[in-house]
Amino acid sequence: MRLRVLTRYLIKIHIGPFLFALATITGLIFLNAIAQRIEGLIGKGLPWTVVVEFLVLSLPHTIALSLPMSVLVAVLYSFTELESSNEITAMSAAGIRPTRVLVPLLGMGAVVTVVMLYFNDQVLPESNHRLKNLLVDIGRKSPTLELREQIVNEIRTESGLDVYFMTADRIDRVANKLEEVTIFDSNSPTRKRTTYAASGEMAFNDEKTDLYLTLFDGVVHEVQTDRIGGFQRVYFDKQIIPLRNVGNELERRFGGTDRSDREMGFALLSENVSSREAELDSVRIDSREKALQALRLALGRPVDEDTALVGTMLLYQSRNRNGAFSDGTSLLARDPITQSVVISSRTRASRGATLRASANRYKVEIHKKLAIAFACLVFTILGPPLALRFRTGGVGMVAATSSAIFAIYWLGLIGGETLADRRFADPAITMWLANLVFLSIGIVLVSRMGHKGSAVRGKAILRLARIGRSRHQDPEGASA
Repeated sequence: MRLRVLTRYLIKIHIGPFLFALATITGLIFLNAIAQRIEGLIGKGLPWTVVVEFLVLSLPHTIALSLPMSVLVAVLYSFTELESSNEITAMSAAGIRPTRVLVPLLGMGAVVTVVMLYFNDQVLPESNHRLKNLLVDIGRKSPTLELREQIVNEIRTESGLDVYFMTADRIDRVANKLEEVTIFDSNSPTRKRTTYAASGEMAFNDEKTDLYLTLFDGVVHEVQTDRIGGFQRVYFDKQIIPLRNVGNELERRFGGTDRSDREMGFALLSENVSSREAELDSVRIDSREKALQALRLALGRPVDEDTALVGTMLLYQSRNRNGAFSDGTSLLARDPITQSVVISSRTRASRGATLRASANRYKVEIHKKLAIAFACLVFTILGPPLALRFRTGGVGMVAATSSAIFAIYWLGLIGGETLADRRFADPAITMWLANLVFLSIGIVLVSRMGHKGSAVRGKAILRLARIGRSRHQDPEGASA
């Protein structure tokens, strides 16, 4: 019963710091990520629903980074508080070993690890895929309605053939009204038109492809280049100028099939690794067979297959028995079939290198997703013994220690990914190295969590308590 109460208590005191750390770290990383991408959204005239979708789809990538960090911060903070309030000492005095306190935490770390594995397998790849498609669609969007006041705005049709330039002193984006409008149209080779108007209105057609500008109280200056001195001035009270195919609607293309390694779950990544390795094996077998065929032909031995390449090479051999042409040039230098064999061999070698790099990239992503998930469990083991060594550190110690560990861990992860991508080492080693180092440190520190030292502190506290009670009961002795 006592251990059950202790387990519930430990879980309870970790939930608050974990949620606070998760919200804070996620917010900081999220704001930084949005700040880097916000420039691509400015000037697109996007509806608020698309902006919200962009923010929501950007969130899972941030959580994938902040969740392991939050686990470490919560463990460090909770155990620092337990130690500073002498609760760990009281537990030791009551016969509860410090390592026994880790059991509920290991269970919590295992649960978070499983959740993280599911998140990295299902949620993160799908959100990355949808975010990529959304950014591609936004990149295709024409920014015609994002007109700015008192500057020259370029309005280009989707085909790119017709370009208009427009200025306006005032733009009412709610009512789509313009004031003091100037439009320059030089799309015709023989007519250069400049239109001035006191005011105007903007409206799209039902298909949202054509923009209609309704101008009021203006004049059109037209220069005619097909005749000398050609010029025309036309005044108007109202004029409608259609701008074709300048739609500003965001065209969504759902269901894109092309996925990068960061847009795949474990099953799809493993399938791609298997397919690349199978294709690589076939390339190796084909290269070995072609090399043996070339060697047999060079030695004049019979070949296994009567291919077109073999037939042509035999023809060249029959024409040049001596292996040289009349000008003394060797057969290797002049024989186009030999050159074809060399080129084919290089092509297969290049294809093999591409397949190896592709398979290696998918392996790196698999191990990275697994390593980040298991980092939650590693930090659960590492945090408590570190916190017990800095009992008076407080929030400052938690921030400094967690920041240092995060920096080292992510540098190790990024460096491991770089080494694995360049095939300097196997991904199973480089992507797990940071976890193994911190896990080893955590196990060593846990093994030294002072059974003896804690017991000594607990007995000292009990002695002090007995002395205090005796002096309270015997004030004369205390004064003496």
